[in-house]
Amino acid sequence: MQLVDPIRRGKERPENLAERIYGQLKDDIFEFRLLPGDRFSEGEVAERMAASRTPVRQALYRLEREGYLEVYFRSGWQVKPFDFAHFEELYDVRIVLEQAAVKRLCDREAEQTPALLSELKRIWMVAPEQRLEDGREVSRLDERFHCQLVEATGNREMARLHGEVSEKIRIIRRLDFTQTPRVEATYDEHARILGAILSRRCEEAQLLLKAHIEVSKAEVRKITLHMLHSARERAVQAQG
Repeated sequence: MQLVDPIRRGKERPENLAERIYGQLKDDIFEFRLLPGDRFSEGEVAERMAASRTPVRQALYRLEREGYLEVYFRSGWQVKPFDFAHFEELYDVRIVLEQAAVKRLCDREAEQTPALLSELKRIWMVAPEQRLEDGREVSRLDERFHCQLVEATGNREMARLHGEVSEKIRIIRRLDFTQTPRVEATYDEHARILGAILSRRCEEAQLLLKAHIEVSKAEVRKITLHMLHSARERAVQAQG
């Protein structure tokens, strides 16, 4: 188990301590310092976090409820192995929600264009020399692009559901941005999707969006244990 050393603090309220431990462990999972299949004990986490077992246990059970961990009562905890079939189902849900969002946006009059679309245009419809190259940052912006498309409809329940799905697949979406060609393709594809939406070419926008998401979905099938270990090595090097 490879974890980031915690920031030492003064005496904290138990609920704040449990929240901090939860956040740190979740970050360790998302940054691949903890890999699918890694095992550890409550005692190891408590020692690392300089905390008692009660807030550690609260944090661990919260992560279990969210589907990130499994508990083995005689042998500690394990980071839940990837369920690739489940991830593909989540991608399918994204496609349904985002295509519905595109339809709503295209049905609006030109003068009703949401401010969020103007913001996305400023980020993605730029000259090549203005594009970011940092895969981690582009990954973050890519997630925001898709979330903001749904948020721009003004339907809060759609946005909430989409946000939950996006968080669940974030852990593997990051691996899609380790290659420069994917970063460049993301800019090109987002620009074309936005152009079609802003021009009210609904069917074209929906087809472009589906194809864009399907590429990421296909990358999920290519993820190997070697890729995960490489991701952890990069995370450790970045800390060093």
